[in-house]
Amino acid sequence: MIPAALLFVCATPLAFGAPGLQVVYLVPLALVLWVIRTRTVVDAEQVRIRTLFGARSIVWSDIAALRLTKASGVKAVLTDDSEVTLPAVRVRDLDALARASGGRFGEPEPAAETEPAEPDPTDEPR
Repeated sequence: MIPAALLFVCATPLAFGAPGLQVVYLVPLALVLWVIRTRTVVDAEQVRIRTLFGARSIVWSDIAALRLTKASGVKAVLTDDSEVTLPAVRVRDLDALARASGGRFGEPEPAAETEPAEPDPTDEPR
């Protein structure tokens, strides 16, 4: 909410620079509405997704897998092979999502550490 408030304050000189530019105040207002409305709510039975202009509920049995995106986001892959973005869910939230799913998806395991490579004996300093 702080960035939206700062945007509102910074838009004030522009908004009163010419008649009709007060419409610039719609940008911080839209940002506030997006922050308040957009979310993913997960419980033991279903996943509820709310976006700025809609809402959808998906039961866990309709979710075949979770797919990670390049931007650290998470998408639910449904049994009909369609994908649904889970707003506000990031890779760091997978542990909580796995617990909330009631065991349907396993908790992510940390990446295996690779052992350091042994030095090549032919590369000894001379």
